[in-house]
Amino acid sequence: MGLKLSATSILGSIVCLFALATEFAYALPPAEDTPEEILRTEIITEARSPVDGKSLTPAQYAELQAQLEAGPPIDPKLSPQVRRTITLLRLRQFIRTFFPFLLR
Repeated sequence: MGLKLSATSILGSIVCLFALATEFAYALPPAEDTPEEILRTEIITEARSPVDGKSLTPAQYAELQAQLEAGPPIDPKLSPQVRRTITLLRLRQFIRTFFPFLLR
């Protein structure tokens, strides 16, 4: 019981392998593309303001970050009814984490 291979089947196999090999080459990045490993080690010296998107120097960016972190505490003025509703919704959410079948 021997395996018979014809020249056509061998040639067809070679053509298929060649076609598959060229498909893999398309997935490679272009040669002029900078590798990600090099990009990760670069030090970023320009920054954008998170407030308005303007370009900042590193010193200005650090100063702005410090100002934003040390800014006044945000205490929204809400009516007592809205505060109570928010508190009840948070309580309901907390209860549903332990008893999901309740409060449907």
